[in-house]
Amino acid sequence: MEKLGVAVVGFGWMGRVHTQAYARVLHHYPQLLVRPELVTVAEEVPGRAEAAAAQFGFAATARHWREVAADPRVRAVSITAPNFLHREIGVAMAEAGKHIWIEKPVGLTAADARAVADAVAKSGVQGTVGFNYRNAPAVEAARDLIAAGGIGAVTHARIRLFSDYAAHPEGALTWRYERERGGSGVLGDLASHGVDLARFLLGEIASLTADTAVFLPRRARPSGATAGHSRATGGELGAVENEDYVSCLLRFASGARGVLEACRVSVGEQNNYGFEVHGTKGALLWDFRRMNELGVSRGTSYQDQPVSTVYVGPGHGEYAAFQPGAACAMGYDDLKVVEAYRFLRSITEDTPCGATLTDAVSSAEALDAMTRSATTGTWVRVGDAADAT
Repeated sequence: MEKLGVAVVGFGWMGRVHTQAYARVLHHYPQLLVRPELVTVAEEVPGRAEAAAAQFGFAATARHWREVAADPRVRAVSITAPNFLHREIGVAMAEAGKHIWIEKPVGLTAADARAVADAVAKSGVQGTVGFNYRNAPAVEAARDLIAAGGIGAVTHARIRLFSDYAAHPEGALTWRYERERGGSGVLGDLASHGVDLARFLLGEIASLTADTAVFLPRRARPSGATAGHSRATGGELGAVENEDYVSCLLRFASGARGVLEACRVSVGEQNNYGFEVHGTKGALLWDFRRMNELGVSRGTSYQDQPVSTVYVGPGHGEYAAFQPGAACAMGYDDLKVVEAYRFLRSITEDTPCGATLTDAVSSAEALDAMTRSATTGTWVRVGDAADAT
């Protein structure tokens, strides 16, 4: 089995998730033709890279990502740094001939995502994007049912992403809340996943209209390095520059209608992500918190038609790589293992597998359209937003 040198750039929580996925991927996919070898972890926060190397076995550490780009041992890179660095790092790694697994939203605007996509295409490397929720076997089962006409013609859908990770008023004013470094707030963080789910299930979004709001306008600046969603008290207060909340009406190219709503300050909601898709003959319902279940309503009753719960099993998506029988739970980290597998497979087969930079560009174009619509109060055609800021 060929060894493939991999590096991780940025070692916050997501860098850890990528690293663990590399460590596990051959346990679940022994048919892979490459073995990922942890070469370098790059992190500017003092001590963080060294701790990661000690725990996970990276051969080397670096303070700057450019050291990774120049390292001939590294052939593939996970980019899990903050959003404002995605474009610069992604383009540089592609131009250095490195395959990239990059977290969403791939920059701050569609222009950023396109720049990375163009660099990947020009360099002939592979690029996978961290849209992990599409990898849930129940979501893939829903897509198959929709494509097969199992619920008739889709009429309308609702996609929600509610979280309380920023609900505490003592949440630190990190880069996530700054326009220049975090981009469009909850749009880039959660709504980007919602757009990808919408496209994955129902096809392209033609136009939309959106409304946004900031509900916690000021936060305390942290006194030192942060990880995840840290709290800060007593520090200098600063303005939250990007969105806490977005609601959006969607018109799909198919003629279907949709509603997408996302919020990062929803008290009482912990990762309440999911969708309901309605068609002329039935409906599909999915809740991330019950990830391995799919609500299915099918038949010819139309009125008072019941909903059944399907427990996904080895016949659905990538489930068989993790569990032998239906109703044995998979979890969040498993979805990232699926992502790692598809990334590595795309390298060995020299063919895109899973979510790609094209998907990232399409998602970013929808986010730009939301930003423009929220500013103008009008319907906006997706792709016509001219990288609104």
